[in-house]
Amino acid sequence: MSRESILKAVRANKPETLPLPDIDLSVFDEDINLIERFKENIEFVGGRLLELDGLATLDEEIKTLYPEAKKIVSCMKESALGTVPVSKETDPHTLEDIDLTIIKGNFAVAENGAVWVSEDDMVVRALPFITNDLILVVPKNAVNLHMHQIFDAISERERTFGTFISGPSKTADIEQCLVVGAHGAISLTVVLF
Repeated sequence: MSRESILKAVRANKPETLPLPDIDLSVFDEDINLIERFKENIEFVGGRLLELDGLATLDEEIKTLYPEAKKIVSCMKESALGTVPVSKETDPHTLEDIDLTIIKGNFAVAENGAVWVSEDDMVVRALPFITNDLILVVPKNAVNLHMHQIFDAISERERTFGTFISGPSKTADIEQCLVVGAHGAISLTVVLF
């Protein structure tokens, strides 16, 4: 079968477009402390929250949390800790032994402790998943109550890769034994400033 005949068959058999359901957003308690709810949920999924008053002490706090980190990628100009430079041309295979990665997060979700990270901020798509430890730095005013607010915000962006990250990587698929860092970072720290 040719490519064109496959595409023609797909187009001819597309399912009927259905309208999106109406979602009652009133179920969300608007009168909560977003930062506290985010902290509860990021800790619930195994992450850690660090609150700072600005970024002046960011590097000092990171060195305290990760004193053994040697191979560090910083994707933020606000952190001078980077020892491994990366660019869009960096081969991800060369990053297999990164100790720590520092990336700007765009939005945080109080509902579930997730952080939205765009491709532009992670520089190399593999970084949040290949690093041993991950730090996501998010402005306090970027914490939203629920995913619906974030979806509205990211729907306005240029369509590039992005991902939600919530807690360190973990799985209990094999013999129901929890393994942390199975297919991503072993630890996640979210810094709110």
